[in-house]
Amino acid sequence: MAASGHTGFKRIVKAAGYSWHGLCSTFRHESAFRQELAVSAVLVPLALWLGDDAASRALMIGSVFLVLIVELLNSAVEAAIDRFGGERHQLSARAKDMGSAAVLVSILNAAVIWLLLLI
Repeated sequence: MAASGHTGFKRIVKAAGYSWHGLCSTFRHESAFRQELAVSAVLVPLALWLGDDAASRALMIGSVFLVLIVELLNSAVEAAIDRFGGERHQLSARAKDMGSAAVLVSILNAAVIWLLLLI
């Protein structure tokens, strides 16, 4: 039995609800996520139009989704660190910087994939 007491289909429904709540919370509180989502709304249809085959479309769309995934994780790290208070700590700053760097690397990854597939 799951720790929450929910199993099977009920657990899946509950997990989907928590995921939806996380997406809504990130959208509400994180401007970077809103900006990346807006860019994604343009890039995903563009990938469907510009991609030569299913594999290139999947790579282009997957790279866009990866940026959103990494931004969600970065936002989670920042929220957890901010939960512990406002004092500045070297390890907290390092963790936030690393999360930000992960977002940057995911954006660079998407840019490289798009350039390689479109050139």
